[in-house]
Parts: sequence; structure tokens; C-alpha cells
Amino acid sequence: MARLRNTTATSAGGIVVRFERDVPYLVVGSRRRDRDIVTWTLPKGTPNPGETREQTALREVAEETGLEVRITGPLDSIDYTFIQRGTRIHKTVHYFFMVPTGGDLARHDHEFEEVRWVSFDDAAHLLTFDTERALVLRARAELASAAGARSASAEAEPSSADAAQRATAPR
Repeated sequence: MARLRNTTATSAGGIVVRFERDVPYLVVGSRRRDRDIVTWTLPKGTPNPGETREQTALREVAEETGLEVRITGPLDSIDYTFIQRGTRIHKTVHYFFMVPTGGDLARHDHEFEEVRWVSFDDAAHLLTFDTERALVLRARAELASAAGARSASAEAEPSSADAAQRATAPR
């Protein structure tokens, strides 16, 4: 039996957050892997030469979702291993909290067949990969914690846009 080669890979992406009636939503996309296999994932991709993680995340999220976005803070990274063409690849994906600043989901690129906003609750069931589901659960907990801490110290009731900005602001 042939021995697998080992290598590493790095990507960057984002959890794009918006609030509707104080309920947070994020963007997910579907990819067809085979004729009968569709996966739902977070937007992410591989860096171009010379790009920082942040630049990669901004570019990839914009390309894959059609949205213009702004990073509001770092999020966790996820790690996983897969085998492709005789090589075992250990991949690390660095994620960032983001907010939309423009664009349109209808302008997403060919890498996703469909892109949509979903609630964090729905994403936990829709996303295909355990690592991304766990990341979304951690992100939801961070948003809830940040929103609770900020609302307790706020003097006035913030608008939904203000809440999205504050809840995803860098820590």
C-alpha cells in the first residue's frame, strides 16, 4: 500500500452577521460536490501570494457571497484533515466576524450554487461540517455575550444596525 504524502494548507473566511429584529443571521453557501452531494459551508478561500489573512478573508467572502464586507474582529480558527489525490492535507481556516457594507447575494461567484442568509439556529443544522457548526455555535455565544454586556451598559436603546455593529465589534 502506498504511503500518503503530508502537507499543510491555510485559508481565511468570515461569518458575515446582520440583525433582523434583534435576531442574528449569517451567510452560508451551497456547493455541489458530486451529482448527488451538496454541502453547505461558510465562505472561505485560499490566499493569493502576498495577501494577509484579513485581505484573503475580505476577498474570498466578497467573491463567494456577492457582498461587500468589513471585518469587525477576529474569530476562532478551525483545523481539519482530508485526503486529496494521494496527499493528506492538514488545513487551518482563519475566520473573522464581518458585517455587510453593500453588494448583493445574487452576485456571488460560481463556487457556490446558492447563497443565503440563515439564522444561527438554522445554520447549526444546515452546515455540513462539524467544525463549522461548532464555530457557528461559538460565534453565536460570543454575539450573545457581547450584546448582553453592551446593552447592560447602554444608556439608550440601540438600533438593529447599531446592535450588529457593536455585537460584532473587535474584542
